[in-house]
Amino acid sequence: MFNDKTVLVTGGTGSFGEYFVFQLLKLYRPKKVIVFSRDEFKQFRMQKKSQYNEKCRFFLGDIRDITRLKTAFNNVDYVIHAAALKQVPTLEYNPFEAIKTNIIGSQNVIEAAIEKQVKKVLLISTDKAVHPINLYGATKLCAEKLFISSNAYSPNKTFFSVVRYGNVLGSRGSIVETLLKSKSQKAKITSMEMTRFWINLNQAFQLVNFALKNMVGGEIFVPKIPSMKLVDLFNILRPKEKKEIMGIRPGEKIHEELISTDEAKNTFNLDKYYVVLPNYITWGSKTMYDKYKKLGTRVDNNFCYTSNANNQWLTKTDLEKQIRALTE
Repeated sequence: MFNDKTVLVTGGTGSFGEYFVFQLLKLYRPKKVIVFSRDEFKQFRMQKKSQYNEKCRFFLGDIRDITRLKTAFNNVDYVIHAAALKQVPTLEYNPFEAIKTNIIGSQNVIEAAIEKQVKKVLLISTDKAVHPINLYGATKLCAEKLFISSNAYSPNKTFFSVVRYGNVLGSRGSIVETLLKSKSQKAKITSMEMTRFWINLNQAFQLVNFALKNMVGGEIFVPKIPSMKLVDLFNILRPKEKKEIMGIRPGEKIHEELISTDEAKNTFNLDKYYVVLPNYITWGSKTMYDKYKKLGTRVDNNFCYTSNANNQWLTKTDLEKQIRALTE
């Protein structure tokens, strides 16, 4: 799918973006891979890590700048839109900045992609977009809605879809990285019951591949991934430390959702993934999604996918194995 294609990743110097770019260069023969981000130092480090691969190009720019996006999108086949502001407390304190990047920036990506006739554009979203209670989740929900509805602006020319997943193990700034690097003698836990979905970078890469291969526009692709209690995560990574219960922070949920009951009527259960089809279709016909009836089955109308009621759980052995892979 990626051979002889030009692929651009917004937020390409982030944890997922960097992994995605290097996997493309390792496993496929792309014509060009463009890293679009605003951080020149991360780009410099990534250039060195890539050994200055001639197929890997680095564009400094901000998704808030639509003119720069249009320049970067020239002759691009696929865009992976991973750029976003993500720190929940920071965005509560800087709400205008969250909206400028996560919402207006996503609109800019859409408009630039349509003008430059990009074939497929995929948004990287989060479980916090489902029934959001913080600004970050609300902005990602809005970005999802923008991507899905934008299929009406360029039907059969530029296709827009979404992937939605949970916490990434070992991503920069994550709780796993913090626990591995911190030397504190006391672990602060928000709740003994709190659970989260966990995905590793390779699973995220495979999800994006699946979405790009199958998307016809308007779908939300959700992986089947394990859950784990945060207290169990602490016990595995910092077993000797004292635990202090600090209470839930503003904007946090006890459990996260990847698919809500409201979305169940449009959700199909595939082998490794779920796919949520759009409620409103103004750019084609419902028959365009008939392929998912062959790939899977419709879920029950009362179905919901939550981190506490998951049938997959991350074990100590699995976690330790993945942590070793991160540190090697």
